[in-house]
Amino acid sequence: MQFVEANDAKIPAIGLGTWELRGRTCARIVEQALKLGYRHVDTAQIYENEREVGEGLRASGVKREEVFVTTKIWTNHFAPHDLERSVKESLVKLRQSHVDLLLLHWPNPHVPLVETLGALAHAKELGLTRHIGVSNFTAALIEEAVTACREPLACDQVEYHPYLDQTKVKAACAQAGMVLVAYSPIARGKIKNDSTLAPIARAHRKTPAQVCLRWLVQQNVAAIPRTSRVERLSENIDIFDFELSDEEMDRIFGLASPNGRLTDFGFAPKWD
Repeated sequence: MQFVEANDAKIPAIGLGTWELRGRTCARIVEQALKLGYRHVDTAQIYENEREVGEGLRASGVKREEVFVTTKIWTNHFAPHDLERSVKESLVKLRQSHVDLLLLHWPNPHVPLVETLGALAHAKELGLTRHIGVSNFTAALIEEAVTACREPLACDQVEYHPYLDQTKVKAACAQAGMVLVAYSPIARGKIKNDSTLAPIARAHRKTPAQVCLRWLVQQNVAAIPRTSRVERLSENIDIFDFELSDEEMDRIFGLASPNGRLTDFGFAPKWD
């Protein structure tokens, strides 16, 4: 397994996203993923599956210290005391003493960022998490967060796939010594029949999804594809035995378009 590294955090380059996975399915997929060699699992308070992620983790038999576990704090828990309480609740659900990475799930303009980041840093100082970071932050918000936080931030977790240009956010992360973690890395399956990706995939005897994930990893980006199918789990992690050429990388970069974003909400920040 390859890693991306930032501010002392060593994040496995491919992880399992668990958004929309629930109940037994979620626990089973987490267990299977870890048995197949995954060492990075991503959940969130709002996913309402932290309990099942913890069950899958324990059922896998993989040692806890070998797995990189991320959870994300929902925006209505950003007031300092509430943040700490909610993180402790997450740990009870996961049945863990700590997570490896704790993220602010979305920006929340209704609570001063400096207060929320103070509480996030405090959670790290208490040993509730090994590393901290943010999610869905724009380049300007990254800069603001880095200035306001007394502990180093490891990453910004954002939507990133060939149809969405994230150059500005990537540059802001690099400037801050952070890395980017990509959710929806295969554009929720939209890449399946892409006429640019198909010939590249054929040339490497891989699938378009594997080409997408390889494209991200070659940019020093970690990716957390989500699947509920065990056969897809093996496919998504089988990307370390080939390399895309600079010309192939450029062709994939060329797919980005202004309307490529798939995840957008009324409360989202003004995107770059």
